[in-house]
Amino acid sequence: MILNIALRELRSLFLSPLAWIILGVIQTIMAWKFLGFIDYYFSIQADLIRIKDTPGVTDLVVAPLFDFSKVLLLIICPLITMRLLSEEKQSGSIKLLLSSPISMTEIVLGKYLGALLFFIFVILMIGIMPLSLLSSTDLDMGKFAAGMLGQLLTISAFIALGLFMSAISKQPVNAAAGTFGLLILFLIINIAGNATTEGNNFFDTLSITHHSIQMLRGIVNTADIMYFVLFSLGFILLSIRQLDAQRLQS
Repeated sequence: MILNIALRELRSLFLSPLAWIILGVIQTIMAWKFLGFIDYYFSIQADLIRIKDTPGVTDLVVAPLFDFSKVLLLIICPLITMRLLSEEKQSGSIKLLLSSPISMTEIVLGKYLGALLFFIFVILMIGIMPLSLLSSTDLDMGKFAAGMLGQLLTISAFIALGLFMSAISKQPVNAAAGTFGLLILFLIINIAGNATTEGNNFFDTLSITHHSIQMLRGIVNTADIMYFVLFSLGFILLSIRQLDAQRLQS
C-alpha cells in the first residue's frame, strides 16, 4: 500500500506542469554553474601546478557543484512538499484519507516516498554532469559517491521537515513558507553558534550544513549519517502523530 501511494504521488507530480518547470529550471541553473566551475578551474590551472598536493577536478568542480545544489534543493523542496498533505486539506480529500482503512503510517510513508523518488531523479540528473568529465579527466569516485550520498541524505531531511509542515498547515503556501524558514534555520544555525563560542558546540550538532559539508570532502562519518536518519525519522513520526490526532478529531 505504501508503494501504491508513493507511485500515485509521483504520477500526480509528473502530470502537473510545476514538476516539469522545476526540472527545467534546476537543469538550466545547474548546467550554468557547472560550466562556470569548469571555466574557473581552467583559469587557475597554471597556478595549481605550482602547489604541492593541489586539489583536483573533484575538489574544485564537483564538490562546489554539489554544495550549490543544496541551496537550490532548499528552494525547490518546499514547492513540492507543500502539496503533500496541505493540498488534501484544501481540497477536502483529506477526509477520505482519514476515514479510509489505511493507517496513517502508510499514508505518511507513501507521501514521503513519492516525494523522495522525485528528488532522487533530480539528484541523478545533477550527478550526470560531473560524470561527463570522465571522458577527459580523472574523477575521485570516492568523493563523488560521498557527495551523492550527502545530497540524498540532505534532501531526505528536507522532505521530512516539509512533510511535517504540510501536515500541520491548512494552506500549501503556509506550509511552503514554514518549511523554507525552518530549513534556512537548520542550515545557518551553526554560524550563530560559532560567532559566540569556539570549536564544536551544540549548534553544530543541530546544523544540516555541519553534517553535510564533510561528505563533500569525501568523509563519510557514521555520526553524520545518523543525524540525517534521526532528523528524517523524527519529522516523519511527528507527521504520523499529527494525522492520527486529526483522525481522532474528525
